[in-house]
Amino acid sequence: MKKSNIKLHKKEKRQRPEIPIIFSTDDNYVPFLEITIRSIIDNASKKYNYVINVLNTGLSKERTDKVKLLENDNFKINFCDISGYVGPMKDKLKNIYHFSLATWYRLFIQSIFPQYDKVLYLDCDIIVLGDISELYNTKLGDNLLGAARCHIVSDHEVFGEYAERFCGVPRRDYLQAGILVMNLAEFRKRDLENKFVYLINKYNFDVIDPDQGYLNAMCYGSVKQLPNGWNKEAIPAPLEGKLNIVHYALYKKPWQYDDVMNKEYFWHYAKQSPFYDEIVAGKENFSDEQKAKKEEANLAIVEHARRVMDSAGSFVNQVIKGDPNWFNNLKIEA
Repeated sequence: MKKSNIKLHKKEKRQRPEIPIIFSTDDNYVPFLEITIRSIIDNASKKYNYVINVLNTGLSKERTDKVKLLENDNFKINFCDISGYVGPMKDKLKNIYHFSLATWYRLFIQSIFPQYDKVLYLDCDIIVLGDISELYNTKLGDNLLGAARCHIVSDHEVFGEYAERFCGVPRRDYLQAGILVMNLAEFRKRDLENKFVYLINKYNFDVIDPDQGYLNAMCYGSVKQLPNGWNKEAIPAPLEGKLNIVHYALYKKPWQYDDVMNKEYFWHYAKQSPFYDEIVAGKENFSDEQKAKKEEANLAIVEHARRVMDSAGSFVNQVIKGDPNWFNNLKIEA
């Protein structure tokens, strides 16, 4: 009897549906990646197998080995070096403000993972409190993405004007790109990756929010808007639905600042992490000078948005030009 139960368990494992989850990181963010994955595992349904793929261009094995300790019967963690994908155009991928180069990697997912027609993309500065399988099972139809509105943009006058006048997207429709349900089958159908590469090589738009600006401009009109309970930024915006994901999307991170909304969720999981002592030491050593630089950069983003919103080099002036279907009509020049 016991032997047959073991066989049944193995059969059930093989038959469990698979949910692919994609992250991107550099070495600096590996501790926060570990904490994010820890929170996912703690709340995920056991009815699925989860395959986590972490996009990078080189990481410390000592650090990745600590993350791999989280693997269990339902969770597999892979680290994928994608230097070959981003290397040829690395000089085009801007590394500005509090955004790292890794933020651009999500735009290459459709070709990196041809075996998947649908994936979740998640940032590393989040804590997942709900069952991530529920987010994955969002029905997208023929939409490119499922995503929540970016309240940081829509509720800020200057950023809202930037969304509309630079990117051509109504502020209430401007998506937050840190948590995405990605319809890769539709990405391939509309050739999104090649169109992105064409746009960045031809125009290299002066966006304030790297890949998020491109995704908003390219995917507008093909996004299933999710309640912000699946991407609750650490600002006092009204919560829509259940609090499933806390997102520390602003420059103030709980591992550097005390006055961060919902910081208690981060520290709950951080205390369980093998990186906890490192994180605490980093916070204690985060100097007033470093905080001042972050504050200056935050002000610079606002001024940057003001400066470019009506520029001749905007999405609106360069490619949209009154055509609401510009992305599907875009012809890539040889």
